[in-house]
Amino acid sequence: MADYRLRLYRKFPKKEIHQVVIYLTPSQSPLVYENTFNLRELNHQFNVIRLWEQPTEIFQKYSGLLPFATLSQTNNTEETLRQVARQIENITDKQVQSNVAASTAIMSGIALNKEIIQRLLRSEIMKESVIYQEILLEGKAEGIAEGKIKERNQIAINMMRSNISIDLVAQFTGLTLKQVQKLQLLQTKQSQIPNAPKVKRSSKT
Repeated sequence: MADYRLRLYRKFPKKEIHQVVIYLTPSQSPLVYENTFNLRELNHQFNVIRLWEQPTEIFQKYSGLLPFATLSQTNNTEETLRQVARQIENITDKQVQSNVAASTAIMSGIALNKEIIQRLLRSEIMKESVIYQEILLEGKAEGIAEGKIKERNQIAINMMRSNISIDLVAQFTGLTLKQVQKLQLLQTKQSQIPNAPKVKRSSKT
């Protein structure tokens, strides 16, 4: 926090800055109660908010805080999410509604299981959210990238099986020499694993 404060001061020397550390989940660690950093002559102070100690009503007053309500000081997390869901339904701005719903689903995942969240929050509202769309796009991109990696690795393996030198394999597939060598080592190890003995079955008449 001291490091961040100095960086901000260098960039915005005239700005009034308030630093806050927000802890999302309950912890017995003494660190969550520390709000100072002392190093010889350096003494820095910042604010700390432990969400599980904050009254739930605070988070239900403002739409921007609704996603954090299930992490607050509530006796019934599921009922809190149910109340939040009703409040989200009443948000008139559809884009804000979608973003708050998606954010609430993400944050509530820390305290509740997926089935409860899906039951209480309407998925069709979340689908309009830029946050939701971004997560979907990231997931698709990761899936495509993973598929391309697997395909490229398999091409490299097939080339090595055809006794093509690893230098050429690296050149044609775009893999590094180290990656090709790792694939080669993996294939060698797999080929050395003995096949499980076959069980002979006989029929009795």
